[in-house]
Amino acid sequence: MSRACELTGKAVQTGNNVSHANNKTRRRFLPNLCQVTLISDALGQRFRLRVSAHALRSVEHRGGLDAFLAKASEHDLSQKARLLKRQIAKKTAATAATAEAA
Repeated sequence: MSRACELTGKAVQTGNNVSHANNKTRRRFLPNLCQVTLISDALGQRFRLRVSAHALRSVEHRGGLDAFLAKASEHDLSQKARLLKRQIAKKTAATAATAEAA
């Protein structure tokens, strides 16, 4: 399993540890990943995703998983999140069409 956020694409970065004597050794900056269960209002299901703490705050700020995925770029999302985005878009389009017909 890769160390990357499924919603934002935030992944491992590399850099240097720099000592007081200015010696440089390579190090890794790991994202703060959390295994969370997010609920989709449109689909009425729960989904387990591995997201960064920053992405979790962004999901809450935008008003839930559905709203976050609607604005999210396909490029940043994982394969699982892309599929979820398409399912939500399809469901919301179907409910909008039935609302107009009524």
